[in-house]
Amino acid sequence: MASSINILLSPPNSQYSLFSCYSLFFSPSIQTFRRTLPSKSLSISASASTRALEALIFDCDGVILESENLHRQAYNDAFSHFNVRCPSSSSSSSEEPLNWSLEFYDVLQNQIGGGKPKMRWYFKEHGWPTSTIFQNPPEDDSNRAKLIDTLQDWKTERYKQIIKSGTVEPRPGVLRLMDEAKAAGKMLAVCSAATKSSVVLCLENLIGLDRFHGLDCFLAGDDVKEKKPDPSIYITAAKKLGVSENNCLVVEDSVIGLQAATGAGMSCVITYTSSTADQDFKEAIAIYPDLSDVGFNDLESLLNDVVVTK
Repeated sequence: MASSINILLSPPNSQYSLFSCYSLFFSPSIQTFRRTLPSKSLSISASASTRALEALIFDCDGVILESENLHRQAYNDAFSHFNVRCPSSSSSSSEEPLNWSLEFYDVLQNQIGGGKPKMRWYFKEHGWPTSTIFQNPPEDDSNRAKLIDTLQDWKTERYKQIIKSGTVEPRPGVLRLMDEAKAAGKMLAVCSAATKSSVVLCLENLIGLDRFHGLDCFLAGDDVKEKKPDPSIYITAAKKLGVSENNCLVVEDSVIGLQAATGAGMSCVITYTSSTADQDFKEAIAIYPDLSDVGFNDLESLLNDVVVTK
């Protein structure tokens, strides 16, 4: 494990430099930010114990693949295919079909969940569009719903084509880390808030059939009643794996996923994306730009350093 240097630094979330009750350790070899609790919390007593890594759990979207830009591409392809033009839009020229920029979509996807709600909000704000679906902007709820349903269905099929194209790569270090966990005899799981069909498609094409079928647990949004940040999916995973939540380590990319993991009593490391880099990750035990230089032994050491007070 890399030696620690007692220097306060400012990672992607600037709130760390203001968070006085924690100390930050910087490992030059990995470019990660690690946090330890104040010294009084690290004292081991008869009522405290350390954690041992038994199960490594990955989120899918944002962790195994950076999916948001792929969704944005699929939406823009749908807008182009149906020649969707809004009367007032800062995201596209009036001479061209609607096109959501990367900067705009980063904000949109962090504020509004789900494809249909995104489009409905946008059209309410910028005016309902003309298109090859409706020559004139739809005025009643039925036709507006038909417009959104048609766009969403086409977008979904386009997204599947992109995933199946062979051009999409998993994020750096993910496959190696999965293989290292399995080689160490540890359990491996994927827990995603997305629909099962979408996650299965991603996993089969990105981690391969052997790794997918070798998972000890796989849960999607369909398998639990409440979505993240509710901890249900991680609590359910621990039960299916037959391990204590204390001995699970979750890899997430967003504060919503972080809240779900910690709410379940699990430790969590963050591998942030361009759209989540500024979020508040103060509850994570480590923050990485990606997993390219992170080994399973590093994660095991991190969890061993966490003290559980009973």
